[in-house]
Amino acid sequence: MAQIVPINTREDIFPQYLNTPIGDLIEYHNFNKHFFESDKKYEHAELLIGMCMDNRKRLNIPEKFAYVIRTGAGNLRTSEFKVSYAIAVGGVRAIALIGHNKCGMANLKAKEQQFIDGLVDIGWDRKTAEDHFNHFAPMFEIGNELDFVLAEAKRLRHRYPKVLVAPMMYQLEDNRLYLLKSDKNES
Repeated sequence: MAQIVPINTREDIFPQYLNTPIGDLIEYHNFNKHFFESDKKYEHAELLIGMCMDNRKRLNIPEKFAYVIRTGAGNLRTSEFKVSYAIAVGGVRAIALIGHNKCGMANLKAKEQQFIDGLVDIGWDRKTAEDHFNHFAPMFEIGNELDFVLAEAKRLRHRYPKVLVAPMMYQLEDNRLYLLKSDKNES
């Protein structure tokens, strides 16, 4: 089971993320670390952020600091080429994988009828809408948000072994970033 770790001070940031783009992200977002006039100016992205397309989230980060890929649930499986591009061409060496609570990609089966009816309402044929859901829902279903983020971080670490990957959560109630730790100590 995953554990959500609050980050209220710089000392709460896991040691492996301190003085890295992951630590900088947390400081910019959670602590409002100033990044305008006197701070470091970024000439290129130092970080890739994979996060959900959900409109309830916004990160507080400087310009040119990060590539951001927003997909349902922050699922990067279907964005693998973009991830590879950011690493191979963009030169990033850290990935922040940010899930969030109350994600619409969790338990998609429960939203099947609403999904189909919504497409029918805008002119789709019901059978085509059903086929569309049945074809794509398994690809985008994430199950539990916390477990998904940890599993996706593990997959990315295996795929890109020299890239620092941090599993994180964004809590909608307080708009803050949290780090994730698994019982298997794979934070």
